[in-house]
Order: sequence, then structure tokens, then C-alpha cells
Amino acid sequence: MYNAGTMTIYVDVSAAAHRRAGLGRYAENLTRALVPRLTHKLALFYNREKGVTLPPGLEHLPSRTVARSYKSWRMLVWFGQLAHIPFNHLMPDAALFHATEHLLVPLKNVPTVLTVHDLIFRYLPEHHKPLNRWYLNWTMPLYCRRADHIIAVSEATRRDIINAYQIPPEKISVIYEAADPRFEPQLRTVVDAMRARYHLPEQYLLYVGTIEPRKNLVRLLKVWEPLYQAHEVPPLVIAGHRGWLSDDFFAALENSPMRDGVFLTGYFQETDLPALYSGATAMVFPSLYEGFGLPPLEAMACSTPVLCSNVSSLPEVVEDAALMFDPTDDDAITQALRRVVRDDALRATLKEEGLCQAARFSWGRAAQETKRVYEQVLSTCRITS
Repeated sequence: MYNAGTMTIYVDVSAAAHRRAGLGRYAENLTRALVPRLTHKLALFYNREKGVTLPPGLEHLPSRTVARSYKSWRMLVWFGQLAHIPFNHLMPDAALFHATEHLLVPLKNVPTVLTVHDLIFRYLPEHHKPLNRWYLNWTMPLYCRRADHIIAVSEATRRDIINAYQIPPEKISVIYEAADPRFEPQLRTVVDAMRARYHLPEQYLLYVGTIEPRKNLVRLLKVWEPLYQAHEVPPLVIAGHRGWLSDDFFAALENSPMRDGVFLTGYFQETDLPALYSGATAMVFPSLYEGFGLPPLEAMACSTPVLCSNVSSLPEVVEDAALMFDPTDDDAITQALRRVVRDDALRATLKEEGLCQAARFSWGRAAQETKRVYEQVLSTCRITS
């Protein structure tokens, strides 16, 4: 029988330590929520490159690290899995290891849980760098087979895993992400101060996320330009850092006749994001594929009307609380933009329903469901060992 007090569950928080956008938020928020709920000892594991630090609030937790560059560590983990070389010396007291990004450390006689966020590299291969696509196509099937249990962040991702790798459905649990509690409607004074800091207009349409091809921003820009030129919609604010294969978007922006109506904030300060959402006329998310889709949920938590794609995981995240469109249909996006700007009653409805929808998701619930997965895996491994 296991003694919960002597067991150490390790959570890989490398993505949080490296501040890697959505993956980092997932690792950070889930870990915070797990701390008061686990009866087992919780410890952190992360890849410690030069200058990397844990997010505030996690630094007090016990941790173990490996000092490797990101790329070399990924290759080493893959080699270890292929050669069946265990890395138990990195976590000698581990009772369970949770890989929160697509990297499963090889461990002997230690059960593992793997979170899969998406299979973009497989379903939209043209939107991934060739080397990264090659790596993930080799490693992800292996990691999914080797993990004792898989957490998918949406039903859409669960279906993708089953269809792509023929993983037994009972091996995969769906546990939704959530907006951080700080995402809530902000006072007008807070919004005005944020706009002044970033030199933003009084009214604006907003996109939040990485600038990369699958986010469909070239199409959004093309659709928005004639509407803005005709004074039908406000300026467009794009908040996010430059991702891979983004040259087409920046070339389109440079050549846009409406360039002065587009505001690029770069990577936005996390503390200012609630005010950025709260100040927007609407948040537009035309993505071609998401594993979950956190920005629409964050916007709804701030009582901001949301327009988003009707593909992959997004319908199950926003349900009827957003105005959805086909992200490959210019006319559909045009009509959605016109409608949300013109229709005051629609915006009011989307604000109200969005708040209710966002409240259905919480990191506390995610942590409780993750805890149950840990207990299930530990119990199963104890019985079969």
C-alpha cells in the first residue's frame, strides 16, 4: 500500500519556466491549483537553461532540474525512449510523472501521465516548420503509447489522438483548461490607463495569440481592410508575439492600404491582458485549428463579445456564447464583423452569455479531475505491479 505522505508526484513545468505562451499558462495554472488539493508531495521538474526562472508563486515548491538547451533536451528524451534508457536519476523519488507538454521523459517503474494539447503538426502540416513537424511525427505516437494515461484538453483533441494513433479511448481523459481568475471585467479607468500606455484607439477589434499561419490572420486582414476603409468597423489590434512562418502576414500588413489602422502590440504584459480584452468592441479569433482555444475563453471572462471559428475545439469551448463563422469563408467573416459592430443588442447578449460560459471552466475543477487521473493511474499500476 502506498503511503501518500512519502510519494512525490512530479509535474513538468518547463513550459512555464520558459514562458511558452499557452503551454506555459497550462503548466503554471494547473500546478498552482494542484498544490492545495494533492495529498501526495508535489515537486516540479523543468529544463533549466541560462536565465530561466520559475513563475512567481511556484518558486517555493521543491524542484529538480536538468541543465540542457531546449533542442538538445528534446533529442535526448527521444533517444532515451527509443533506447529504453531510464532517466530515473533525475527524479529518484518519483512515484508519478506528469508531462504537461509534448515531451515524455523515460522512466522505469514510474507511471506517467501525458497532456496532449493538439496535433496541429499532423492535421495542418504546412503550418509547421519541417524539422519540428518531422520530430513530432516521430515522437508523439511513441509518447502516446508509452504514457500510462493521456489527458486531452478537449474532446476534439481526444478524437484526433484516437484517429491518428489508434490509442484506446479509455486511456484518454478530457480535462478542460480555464481562464486565469484575473480575467474579469475591468473598470473604465483601468482600461483607459492601459490604452494610454500602449497608444491604442478608443474602439478596436482585438486578436490575441501568436502570429502564425494557422491563426488565419492574413485572411482576417484581407476581410477587415474594406470594412475599415468604409468606416464600418474600428481599428484592429493584434496582441501577440511573432511565431514561426509569419512572414506572409507581415508582408501583407506592410502592403496593406489600411496599415495605419492596425496596431501591433507585440507580446503584451500578462497583467494588462484583462484590460485589453475589456476595452475591445469584440475579440476576433479566426484560427484554423485549436487544441483548446484559451483567448476566446479569457475574452468571455472579461465580458467581451467573441467572434471565432467553428472548427476543431472551439465550438465545445464557446458553445452558444460566441458568434461563430467558417474561417475559410471570407463572406462569413465579413458578415460576422459587420453584425457584431452594428448590433448593440447582440453585443450585450454575447457579453452576458460569455460570462456565464467562462464561469463553467475553472482551474480548481481541472486540478480535481487531474488528481483523480493521478489516483487512477497509481492504483492501476499498484495492482498490476
